[in-house]
Amino acid sequence: MTNKQDFTFIKTDRKLIKINFDDILFIKGLGNYVEIFVSSNKKYVYYKTLKELIENLPDEFMRVHNSNIVNLKNVDYVEDNHLIIGEHQITIAKSYKDCLLNSIDKLLL
Repeated sequence: MTNKQDFTFIKTDRKLIKINFDDILFIKGLGNYVEIFVSSNKKYVYYKTLKELIENLPDEFMRVHNSNIVNLKNVDYVEDNHLIIGEHQITIAKSYKDCLLNSIDKLLL
């Protein structure tokens, strides 16, 4: 039996904030910081790089751009080179597109 963790804590503004992975829409990298966008229209700034984060995120999280990780569970649709998550439009970089499409293919009915 695998004990799959469905939430995490991040340290921001001297607080430890619990975030459910399902609530994370996408994560935007800003150098050594990331902005974590969540479904309650909030965003948290966290001192970590995207590279460090992607290694610890569940499988439904995918890097789609040098500066973006998305949660596939929350993608509304894919159009051309963009992912749409609510009112957010996230560019898919050429270098990540094949990997993303392969992952989406596995999810097709």
